[in-house]
Amino acid sequence: MSKGIESEELDFEGQRDGEVLLFVFRRHPIAMRKGFYMLLIPLVVTCIPFLIWQTVLELLILPIIGLILGICLFAYHYIMWYFTVYIVTDQRIRQVTQRGFFGKDVVELRLSKIQNISYNIPGFSGEFLGYGTIVIQTFVGDLVIHKVEHPDKIYNKLQDAVSAALAEQETQG
Repeated sequence: MSKGIESEELDFEGQRDGEVLLFVFRRHPIAMRKGFYMLLIPLVVTCIPFLIWQTVLELLILPIIGLILGICLFAYHYIMWYFTVYIVTDQRIRQVTQRGFFGKDVVELRLSKIQNISYNIPGFSGEFLGYGTIVIQTFVGDLVIHKVEHPDKIYNKLQDAVSAALAEQETQG
């Protein structure tokens, strides 16, 4: 941040002067399905000894330990999902991907460099749960965003942002 800008005036870390935040989106919670499995598997496995030997009350501690372990594993996947965001401004798209507890990857695409945007909803589950894939094509390569929540709405917002950026570029150049 520059010294002339207060931190409360910025909408996100890395925002440039004069840049306007249009919207922020993230992946659908279905992207955390491994985390849900990691929550359930330790709990189910640790319940088995108590179900076999129901008279041994000391075995009740095992499901509690399994639940705690499952919650810790789920929390890791939740943090990876929650801190992976896609920020769209009037100038660029910024993908911030959380990698572990301390690492992150940042990819930026200028809106004026985008050639094409498309989306795909993968059958019944995607239609029913409201997720899909968005593909953003540029000269350099494609940015593929899997399991986006409401891909049709995000697609329309992205198309509007790209159109506005191209119109802005034409008026300046």
